[in-house]
Amino acid sequence: MSSLVNVLLILLHLSTSVRGHHGCGGGEIMRRNLGGKLIERTSPTDEASAAAIQDITQECTPYSYAPLLQLAPLYPTTWETASILPNDTDALALFQQISQTISSNPSFNLAPKGTPEGDFSAVQYNGTDVDCWWPWQGCTQPAPQTGLPDDITSVPEGETWGLGFDDGPNCSHNALYDFLLEQNQKATVFYIGSNVYDWPLQSMRAIKDGHHVCVHTWSHQYMTAFTNDVAFAELYYARQIIKDILGVTPLCWRPPYGNVDNRIRAIAEGLNLTTIIWSDDTNDWKVGDPTVNVTEADVNAAYQIVVKGATNGTYKSTGPVVLNHELNNFTMSEFIKEYPSMKSAFTHIVPMAAAMNWTHPYVEQNIVYPDFAAYIGGQTNVTIGPSITSSASASKTSTPGIQSGSASVSGGSNSTAGEKNKEGQGSGAIRFTINWNLLYLLLFAFVL
Repeated sequence: MSSLVNVLLILLHLSTSVRGHHGCGGGEIMRRNLGGKLIERTSPTDEASAAAIQDITQECTPYSYAPLLQLAPLYPTTWETASILPNDTDALALFQQISQTISSNPSFNLAPKGTPEGDFSAVQYNGTDVDCWWPWQGCTQPAPQTGLPDDITSVPEGETWGLGFDDGPNCSHNALYDFLLEQNQKATVFYIGSNVYDWPLQSMRAIKDGHHVCVHTWSHQYMTAFTNDVAFAELYYARQIIKDILGVTPLCWRPPYGNVDNRIRAIAEGLNLTTIIWSDDTNDWKVGDPTVNVTEADVNAAYQIVVKGATNGTYKSTGPVVLNHELNNFTMSEFIKEYPSMKSAFTHIVPMAAAMNWTHPYVEQNIVYPDFAAYIGGQTNVTIGPSITSSASASKTSTPGIQSGSASVSGGSNSTAGEKNKEGQGSGAIRFTINWNLLYLLLFAFVL
């Protein structure tokens, strides 16, 4: 009897443990909910029921999602550095192809830089920046001989704000997504794979509401620190969980902390992921970080610098790609507060897919996104056509004005059920449920 009690206590501890991770600027993100017995009567069951929740505590209460439980063996542990699973033949085969490209090209065959936590003190780097390492001097244009495209740091239309949010899905993001819906405003969301795994129903709202989804790695660490196989796994499994839960395969990504060089770009390119950086930083992620002294007033000022750029000619020819975060209630509330001044200053505020005329922003070619002209003309909905078989190597196409014979869906595909997720990124919701199930099984076996 005493041994069984000890086992139960250990499992209880594991099921309620809490881990955190760092946001784009290094700020710590912790789960709001510390664990506790699941209350099935109040748990959301699909995207719609999750989207309807207004109470933050309820939004961030862990729940069970049966399809994800079945997928669990196919993924690395959440919030831990990803690695290629030994039985994942598809991933192994694709990495082998990419690895050959990397090893055969001196521009890509580079040594890792720094640590996953962002310590670069031991890095001895060539000041000429031949690796186009963004943290060094903000390089976003690889040398022509590499064959790599430039990173995206601006949108081609003047006086146009390229809108995006990093680090989602946040378990308490309903207020933000409700606001965007009210404004008929779409955005590009850079989703962390572990967050999608932890909060699958919340992540589905991005597609339901018609937002554009990109990859933000599996565990949100400094990518240049990883070996080739690990960097591949960080991108591959983040992309795959988005496919399995949201039903779309992204063709774009943003490196956490902007930490990218030509080696990582080449790996991303092998996965058909376009690299998107940013031109302007709101610094919203810095508030609350004890290592820096950034206040709400500083964030307001950062927003206003971008806003003033729309009136002083800074963005006359091209528009900014601005770094915003779905990181916590402050960053989301700050955007809502600043949005009216953004809208009054800029002629257009658009998601990256529309800004870049990516009418097919996913591998799935039956999903048609409005191009820039259509979006600013009021056609902000996503068109869902009949399923079209497409290879995993499909690339983005720019086909302005393409139309599908299917009905237009407000927000996105109606074939994917899901729920919204607001504040509190972190793993544990699904793992927590699994641990309780194990407790029930042990208790049942003991009674028998």
